[in-house]
Amino acid sequence: MRLEEAIRSNNFSDERHRATVNLVYSAYWMKDILSSALKEYGLTMEQHNVLRILKGSHPKDLCVKDIASRIVEKSSNVPRIIDRLVAKKLVRRYQSKEDKRETLVGLTEKGIETIQLARKVVDEVTHRTVNLNEKEAATLNALLEKMREGADDAGK
Repeated sequence: MRLEEAIRSNNFSDERHRATVNLVYSAYWMKDILSSALKEYGLTMEQHNVLRILKGSHPKDLCVKDIASRIVEKSSNVPRIIDRLVAKKLVRRYQSKEDKRETLVGLTEKGIETIQLARKVVDEVTHRTVNLNEKEAATLNALLEKMREGADDAGK
């Protein structure tokens, strides 16, 4: 669906403005689709992201600060997300023996199983939804990365 049809507007100042709105719209569109798929596992996108980060470092546990630095949605409340994952018995949280000020988080067996199952569903949904071949996806990735180049200099 064209952006103009989806948002019922074609009032853009230029193609960069249209691209910005298109990017934000598409991100929310994809998040809604993935969120629906993750409901089967009782996970939010943010909880899935934390589990994915922990799976990537497994069996090494991570401190909360490291998880927060890797999370996709930077405004997420990582300690609250971890609280919910602990309550679901998907992660364990404990105080570091080396630095008592540091809290470490690691996956439980249930967490490993859950993220593996959820990852399969996310992959299936992505392959069905993202109507791009590998070359087109690589081009999109390059363009998105180019767009973010110099973001620190531009004031984000």
